[in-house]
Amino acid sequence: MLEAEESRDEEAAAVTDTATTGRALPHPAREEIRLETVLHALSDPMRLRIVRELAADEGELSCSQFDLPVTKSTTTHHFRVLRESGVIRQVYRGTAKMNGLRRDDLDGLFPGLLDSLLAAADRQAARSGDSG
Repeated sequence: MLEAEESRDEEAAAVTDTATTGRALPHPAREEIRLETVLHALSDPMRLRIVRELAADEGELSCSQFDLPVTKSTTTHHFRVLRESGVIRQVYRGTAKMNGLRRDDLDGLFPGLLDSLLAAADRQAARSGDSG
């Protein structure tokens, strides 16, 4: 019985609840974020593009604000990979799914990693003429 309660508590801690809609999305706790998972999430050009846009905005953006050249289902997949890796946090605000970069968590766990990757991505985009 105690194990079941602990398991539920752990699951509850890994889920971000939203008071506005009652819908929740699973996120890893800060201590569960793994370097290899973050690097894998950022290895895809579309996911890196999403992270670059979030970093440039420094706030939250809804999924619909991203103009990605992929299908809606592929876009959903990319956001899920970023969320489950701990790179972004997603919460519902009304009917919109809002996305924010988990910069504090990433900088605390892997100091300088995010800034280095974003700077390298910006240099690469400048060389290839890609602004997004």
